[in-house]
Amino acid sequence: MAADEFGERYWAKRPLLTRAEDTGNSFTDLLDLPAVDELLSRRGLRTPFLRIAKDGAVVDPKRFTTSGGAGAEIADQVSSDSVLRLFADGSTVVLQGLHRLWPPLIEFADQLAADLGHPTQVNAYITPPSSRGFSPHYDVHDVFVLQVAGEKHWTIHEPVLPDPLRTQVWTDRAAEVAAAAEREPVIDAVLRPGDALYLPRGYLHSARALGEISAHLTVGIHSVTRWAAAEQVLDLVRTLAAEDRSLRGSLPLGVDLADPDVVADDVATVVSSLQEWLGRVDPVEVADRLRARTWAQVRPEPVAPLAQATAAAALTPDTVLRLRTRLRCSLRDGADGGVLLIGGRRIHTFGAPERPALAELIAVGELKAGDLPGLEPADRLALARRLVTESIAVVPGAEAAGQPPLP
Repeated sequence: MAADEFGERYWAKRPLLTRAEDTGNSFTDLLDLPAVDELLSRRGLRTPFLRIAKDGAVVDPKRFTTSGGAGAEIADQVSSDSVLRLFADGSTVVLQGLHRLWPPLIEFADQLAADLGHPTQVNAYITPPSSRGFSPHYDVHDVFVLQVAGEKHWTIHEPVLPDPLRTQVWTDRAAEVAAAAEREPVIDAVLRPGDALYLPRGYLHSARALGEISAHLTVGIHSVTRWAAAEQVLDLVRTLAAEDRSLRGSLPLGVDLADPDVVADDVATVVSSLQEWLGRVDPVEVADRLRARTWAQVRPEPVAPLAQATAAAALTPDTVLRLRTRLRCSLRDGADGGVLLIGGRRIHTFGAPERPALAELIAVGELKAGDLPGLEPADRLALARRLVTESIAVVPGAEAAGQPPLP
């Protein structure tokens, strides 16, 4: 399905089930069962990167964590033998934050976030044969469910609260959720390896593994919403209105706050003043605040600190610079005629003569240090070195000092 068709027909509107036989998909390049065993046994996981659930309830982490032994005495490290006992007894294992832990999913999640324009996260759910993980519930973010191994029976119901905000969690509506889960489902299907299921936030769901170990990835999409823009507007109004002396004024001496009529005129004045300040909010500033908040949640490609430091120290005019993949960049006018480079969550200040070089790198994505326009040769290398050390650009194929060359 084309991205624009998905966006028009399904995004934030209704679920979509896609079968592996129609797409040729297999998600084992992202995660498989041997990878799960490696994460649980050899990667030094700590809570909260692991949760365990049994019969719809979360298991106390003390039942599956312990000290890591000599030199690693931190007590909340995952105990693989404890996980084995709980899993064999029918508990579901939840690996959280895999977009920060497992290399294939780091790349996948970061690129997906860049493509969608919304931040992402990835969890994995591994369920023993013929067991249920969590009770019917809804998420406050959209999800893509990617079935990796085994089979899982999914039941999807209409929302009790469409488009819930992050603060509107399902446990606050547990009775409504339980009642809705007894109604006719909108999807009642078994997912097999390679199948994918999209659920907008708010749709109720529960799943049960069938005759073998089942594993699926849940890719959470933290949608940027109009409410997020509203929050930025309210923050701005709070800041602006603090300059209004009439709003900073004290209520009368001896005021009786038990009588609403006593403060009715003051409240009306406050509401009227806030409406006036609301009209002064600059939409451009709101959009910029929303951009900063969203960009801070979307990670560019990781950099290799040792290799890039070595490359920065040995730069020549022939050294190739590549704009860091998935680093969202924008140039703005700075103070005193300078230029600001907004790169993800950071803001870098440069001199005005460096603007053409920065603009060219952002436009083309890759060029040699000696080809940075508008600067003297020594200034080109100085700028290139700063771009690398501040992780705006990288030197492709760089290796750490003392590392043997690649064959």
